Amino acid sequence: MPRYLLILLIPFFTISDVFPRETINWPQFRGEGARGIAEGDKLPVVWSSTENVRWRVSIPGRGWSSPIVWQDKVFLSSAVSSGQEKEIKKGLYFGGEEKKPSPNRHQWMIYCLSFETGKILWQVEAEVDEPEMPRHIKNNYAPETQVTDGEFVYTYFTDQGLFAHDYDGNLKWKKKMRAYKTRYNWGSASSPVLHGNAIYIINDNEDNSFIESIDKKNGKTLWRRSRDEKSNWSTPFVWQNQLRTEIITPGSSKTRSYGLNGDILWELEADMSSITIATPYSAHGLVYITSGY
Repeated sequence: MPRYLLILLIPFFTISDVFPRETINWPQFRGEGARGIAEGDKLPVVWSSTENVRWRVSIPGRGWSSPIVWQDKVFLSSAVSSGQEKEIKKGLYFGGEEKKPSPNRHQWMIYCLSFETGKILWQVEAEVDEPEMPRHIKNNYAPETQVTDGEFVYTYFTDQGLFAHDYDGNLKWKKKMRAYKTRYNWGSASSPVLHGNAIYIINDNEDNSFIESIDKKNGKTLWRRSRDEKSNWSTPFVWQNQLRTEIITPGSSKTRSYGLNGDILWELEADMSSITIATPYSAHGLVYITSGY
């Protein structure tokens, strides 16, 4: 089943006449600052599958990853099954937990498209294998959004690994990672974030939860800290405040702040839900945290 990428990528971006070229970068999940806000004075207020859509492109496979944008390039990831997968259901419902992994071989794909036209400039196969873990039928094997620094695009498939490619699609390095069980086999969702020379990932699961800092130049682990958490799905937030830079990580057990060296700066025991999803953001000198469900 193909997914479709529209500009509707989001018609926040009705291309270069909407924004000055230097302002259209959308380098990570929820964009710069993780606030999900794009600024411009010509933004459309209505759209449909045809109205205020510049282009539409079919992308093979399934993926909940959001597209990211850097200047004239759009990046996206997807997991392409070699066989028939169960249909995804719409809306909120109970059930859908899968007891076994998909029996089909999957290709974990990375795409680069033209921002102006939607033309696929290149595509690379990051990994091909049979999935190790089941996935709820409302999730898939490519839910994490990529991140870029303007030179390389970093793609994280939680059960497969972390991959760094240049803007021509050449592999710089890859870091293999193992798969962990998640609650009810719901799967993963937390996306990587960048700060300085480090990539930060969280993998909260039922077996061995952790946060890891990875050197973006070579994929080597800078530090890794265990977390007393079970499955969570929130993306970490880099909070640059007047005192210091902190990595904020919501969790069902605690919200934790890590320093850039991996030390815990503070912890907050709040009445978070058992399904912690939302990414924090900052404004007015404060950081805002919610479980989101």
